[in-house]
Amino acid sequence: MNPCPCGFYGDTTRECRCTPAIIQRYLGKISGPLLDRIDLHVEVPAVPYKEMRAEEQGVSSAEMRARIGGARDIQQRRGHCNSQLPTKLLRKLCRLDDSGERTLEMAMRRLALSARAHDRILKVARTIADLDESDAVFTKHLAEAVQYRSLDRNYWS
Repeated sequence: MNPCPCGFYGDTTRECRCTPAIIQRYLGKISGPLLDRIDLHVEVPAVPYKEMRAEEQGVSSAEMRARIGGARDIQQRRGHCNSQLPTKLLRKLCRLDDSGERTLEMAMRRLALSARAHDRILKVARTIADLDESDAVFTKHLAEAVQYRSLDRNYWS
């Protein structure tokens, strides 16, 4: 979804003409409970022309496909895709150290997240750890998962 009716709120190259009241009314069309059910909130800014035309290549589709395939294999060996992890198994597979506990607690409090969002953050963190081929969920995985809650952070908090 766009951040506002005109689509330019937060754009560095174009001016948004929407008032704060119009933006809030527009954002109010998506309810908190629905937003809670969306695991990844990713902002996709416009790519500058020169960056689009640059010779530099990022990770290839084949490389990314191999990483994702490896993470899926890890999940299948555990018997569940991370999105389908039962709560008891989620707690077992996502044990956090003290730093991770503090990070998650701070995110929950600052963003006023629900229990559903808590579990979804853990599942995303577990997936990020799987992509890193890590047996444990570390604070860096958790912090990245929290970053994917940008709609909670930027618009609804």
